[in-house]
Amino acid sequence: MPVSPLRPPLGLLAVLAVAGGPVLLFALTTWQVVADGPLVGVDERLSRALVHPDRFSELLADLGNVQVAGPVLVVALAYAAWHGRASGTARWWLPPLAAAVAMVLVPALVVPLKEWTDRPGTPAVPPATGYYPSGHTATAVVAYGAATLLLLGRLRRPAVRRALVVLCAVLVLGTSYGLVRRGYHWPLDVVASWCLGAILLAAVRLVARRTPPGGSLPPPVSRSTRRSSSGTPSPRTGPS
Repeated sequence: MPVSPLRPPLGLLAVLAVAGGPVLLFALTTWQVVADGPLVGVDERLSRALVHPDRFSELLADLGNVQVAGPVLVVALAYAAWHGRASGTARWWLPPLAAAVAMVLVPALVVPLKEWTDRPGTPAVPPATGYYPSGHTATAVVAYGAATLLLLGRLRRPAVRRALVVLCAVLVLGTSYGLVRRGYHWPLDVVASWCLGAILLAAVRLVARRTPPGGSLPPPVSRSTRRSSSGTPSPRTGPS
């Protein structure tokens, strides 16, 4: 039965379902930051309880640097592109391209939001504004998350797949904890970037799921097969 052109595709509905929660949470946190709402007071008290600058928290925060997270994503992009092309996957370039676009969108979204919200930093950093949302957190979420999505479809052992997901979560949560613990960001800055990252990763996941990991190209049709399918008898009538 043909699908009505007015009905949204299932893939789009899946993205909207996954991204709906992060969109609403991001809207709520942004509204509270701009309006200096009650959540901001809770956020500041939580920050005062958590901030304790030390070398370890600084190292964790550095996991969100582009110089650290970027190469991880580049390696995953290169491997996914090479593996997809070598295995004959149709549109093998789409998942790596989607992941790369998601990474490019991080500064394109974060920088204007920083300028618009103009949020001051914590007492642990020099006086300045433009801390909401956290660029380091968004970089970590998208870089490590997109790398994980690209690799999951090419891993067959469930234990390895689980280990990769756990490693991604550890890297993202470690970065987030380090940023708050060191005082580089308020907790709400980090939560907002989780939401942004989740929205971008939902789109990457959709593209990755719609592009099979391998073997999706149809096999070449031989001349004898074409003749047989068209009704012309093949010269070979015996069993192969």
